[in-house]
Amino acid sequence: MTTQAEPQAPSTVKDRSTTAGSTTLSGGAVGVSEPAADRGKTSIADAVVVKIAGLAAREIPGVHAMGGGLSRTLGAVRDRVPGGRPNVGRGVKVEVGERQTALDLDLVVEYGVPIKDVARDVRENVIAAVERITGLEVVEVNVTVNDVHLPDDDTDAGVAEGRVE
Repeated sequence: MTTQAEPQAPSTVKDRSTTAGSTTLSGGAVGVSEPAADRGKTSIADAVVVKIAGLAAREIPGVHAMGGGLSRTLGAVRDRVPGGRPNVGRGVKVEVGERQTALDLDLVVEYGVPIKDVARDVRENVIAAVERITGLEVVEVNVTVNDVHLPDDDTDAGVAEGRVE
């Protein structure tokens, strides 16, 4: 009786593994006989996925801000410190596995926009951006709307109008 051996995967197959806050997309090959593009390994830190998702979510009309109340308050203070940079990952949490990722987003939406439509658009844009840029499969994007931004919220809260002139 003749048995066939199962085909072996070529050495150029992408191997994904996770190590402390980053995902390795390709194990990489070693040796001068390998193509240049396959020599070495590629790893993506979880923070990269957070930033990509944060930027993609903010691109959607109707998204005013990201993060919960305390997160936004601390972020506003940090943004006003000279030399401080805005945190594009605020309001984004990720879980990254070997080939997949799941994201949780906290949003503040503009008053008057249909929340269901904004959430759908955010999901579509985040999934497209993360999958295109990282190659990871996005299994879910959970959207939590924490607040609604009212047009009156833009007025300077520190200057109160007096009742008497």
